[in-house]
Amino acid sequence: MLKKISAYISENNLLNKDSLVIAGVSGGADSVAMLHCLQMLNYKCIVAHCNFHLRHDACDADEAFVHKLANDARLEYHKIDFDTNTFAQQHKLSVEMAARELRYTWFEQLRTELHADVIAVAHHADDNVETLLMNLTRGSGLHGLTGIRVRNGHVIRPMLQCARNEIINYLNENNLTFVTDASNFENKYTRNKFRNEIIPLFEAINPSFRPTIYETINRLNEVETLYNEKIEQLKKELCEWHQQTLEIDIQKLKIQTSPKTILFEILVYYQFHSDTVNKIWKGIEADSGKIFYSPTHILLHDRSYLLVSPRAEASDTEIEITAESSEINFPIRLRISKLTRNNAYKIPTNKEIASFDASQLQYPLTLRRWKTGDSFIPLGMKTHKKMSDFFIDEKINRFDKENCWLLCSQNEICWVVGHRTDDNYKITNQTTNIIQIELLTTQENKKQ
Repeated sequence: MLKKISAYISENNLLNKDSLVIAGVSGGADSVAMLHCLQMLNYKCIVAHCNFHLRHDACDADEAFVHKLANDARLEYHKIDFDTNTFAQQHKLSVEMAARELRYTWFEQLRTELHADVIAVAHHADDNVETLLMNLTRGSGLHGLTGIRVRNGHVIRPMLQCARNEIINYLNENNLTFVTDASNFENKYTRNKFRNEIIPLFEAINPSFRPTIYETINRLNEVETLYNEKIEQLKKELCEWHQQTLEIDIQKLKIQTSPKTILFEILVYYQFHSDTVNKIWKGIEADSGKIFYSPTHILLHDRSYLLVSPRAEASDTEIEITAESSEINFPIRLRISKLTRNNAYKIPTNKEIASFDASQLQYPLTLRRWKTGDSFIPLGMKTHKKMSDFFIDEKINRFDKENCWLLCSQNEICWVVGHRTDDNYKITNQTTNIIQIELLTTQENKKQ
């Protein structure tokens, strides 16, 4: 098993020879075996133990066992106590989910504090089988059927290819002791019910059930890789960014194979659930103007496009921009350049780049939301126009309107950001110095 784990670590690039590992050790068979293997492979480990106080004295006995295990191995040891039941009630979580959230949050805090590279946990192949069946039962997309990830951020699972019986054999061969969690045999927990009741029924039908599922999970992971590559290709074909708004071309979407599935894969990133995506798709022909919400985003069906934008929050925030500023990162990203006018300079035609006669700007400039009653003189015009009329004339959609920011000089609008500058600040033949400001779009932000 040691060779198997060593090869698995190398194949998946989980660790290098200098890695500092936070090893999550409960004291059970799996985590004891994992810690021993990592030590035998000469990785530097720090033992981390969580006492969830769910089994009264048994939890304290587990803690004492792990503490002694670490001391005997001369390993650094850290532990934490959790009131898991109270946390579960306060956050309306099952005890299982509460313990998981508490555990991983603390592991990451500890990793950061100790400057460790990774957090190793002892999930194995049988855990993967249970996870697949649980996800299948509750309803899952392809991602849920690929089981537990070998790596998720800083969390690694070096034993994911090892079966439970291999682990027990390894412990016996190396005379390693461990504690047994009696709650593992209580079927009040969902995972235990699958482990103790449901999987044995499958094995009665097919004695090779576990190896068969191991192989199925491996194949599904490969299928998901191909699937994700195709989805990313389709996103590029169907979607465009306009400032903070994602535009999905409805006509291009409709001619694809399995368009509803593609739409789901695009929208799930913005926390739209499958039932909402079904409603959007059902109304794709006739629901122009209809709005759908996720916890973080709004989707507007706007004629030929589905427009997805962050939910706008009412804000009275005004951001000052000084003469020394070269970049603004909040609430939107702006890059500011100082240029000297010469014959080679050409005024940009891109609406997301604004050029001003530097002599007309009075610092500090301010960046603020537009308000009812705002007006400015659009470039090329001689009279003021209300912002509300400007939005209508330019056919600016509701999302861009709600997310619109104004750059102002001495309380006068000099740029409706991403749309039009004010005529009073334009570059003329007398201009010698130029301030050029570029709006960095969401797409550009993602590349950085």
